[in-house]
Amino acid sequence: MKDLVHIFELEDLLQEANNALIRHAKDDGKRILGYTCYFMPEVLLDLPGCVSCRLRAPRSSSPDMATYYMSNRTCMYGRCLLERALEGGFNFIDAQMATETCTVTCRFQEHLQLMDIIQNPDFFCEFTDVPFKKNDNSIEHFERQLQVHVLDKLKEHFGIDTGDEALLTAIKEHNEICRLITEIGSYRKLDEPTITGWEFSIIMLSTLVCPKYLIIDKLKDIAEQLKTRKPDDKKTYRCKVVLSGSEEDDPDFVKLIEECGALVVADRHCYGSLPGREEIVVKEDETPLRAIARHYLETSNCPRFMDQHIMRERKQYLADVVKEYKADGLIISQMKFCEYWSYERTIDTLIFPRDYGIPICSIEKEYVNNAVGQLRTRFQAFVESIELKNIQRKKETTA
Repeated sequence: MKDLVHIFELEDLLQEANNALIRHAKDDGKRILGYTCYFMPEVLLDLPGCVSCRLRAPRSSSPDMATYYMSNRTCMYGRCLLERALEGGFNFIDAQMATETCTVTCRFQEHLQLMDIIQNPDFFCEFTDVPFKKNDNSIEHFERQLQVHVLDKLKEHFGIDTGDEALLTAIKEHNEICRLITEIGSYRKLDEPTITGWEFSIIMLSTLVCPKYLIIDKLKDIAEQLKTRKPDDKKTYRCKVVLSGSEEDDPDFVKLIEECGALVVADRHCYGSLPGREEIVVKEDETPLRAIARHYLETSNCPRFMDQHIMRERKQYLADVVKEYKADGLIISQMKFCEYWSYERTIDTLIFPRDYGIPICSIEKEYVNNAVGQLRTRFQAFVESIELKNIQRKKETTA
């Protein structure tokens, strides 16, 4: 297929946290607000005068300094973030809007709060408590938390307008990004998809780490090109898979999977679009902040929700994604020492083949991908197993 417009430009922007567009926004006088989790509503961090930036630590090596502070038995994602902060790589952020969710990222953000790491005189770190339930009381609690720990703090520190009109403006701009990403992602549902998983991961990540007002025209160009883009005459993949799991912000990991013959057609992981790019609907007689709090609790598929009916809904949702995107299998990827996803991956490895007949490749990996050879072997074996199952199924059908 012909190269997508802007794709290499967007890929280049992912090579560092303080990318060229973030620096552009700083020059425009915007406040750069860091965050690490879906539960910190990025729409609130994109209020007029602000830019949200989901933190990553691209091109990381061994996080030796962070390991001293956090031990080597914690998730390397959190350690690599702390290492990058200690190196001065996050000095561009004006605030870190933290959430009481993932344990290790909490520890990382506590270090930012308690130590003089971020060399920015305006910097502050503020924690928001996130409920473990999805009910009316939880939504009300979450709404209050967002008011006190996000909106009030942005107004107090930076004079940001946090009124309802400003929130509605942010929701409108957020929804436009969501519509574009949903449109771009819809081409992954085709019998012969016209966009690769590697390309989509770059596009999706760019919306999380770049100022949206500076990339929206690029997204429109990509969406326009995809209307007429044709698949390759000869298939370049042997099966389709859905990638699910914990934090995943490395497009090269997706490229590795695709080099082994499995086209990644959907991204149900912490940095993916499912969930992540659903439009926020403000109901009648509902305040914008209430709508935002409800939206993020209701759409989240995070394994920290442990009610039995919620867990079953997660499995059904993922099975429906596999069917909707015409996938042949499911790759469950868990960051090593990730508490929530270690349980989820173990359960999924049992449930999906048994209850849904969906082939599973279950892996545990580090943030710094030093085991490329082992992963390549696993993915190649998984692709071959899917092909054998498909051959057997065809024999049974024609017998």
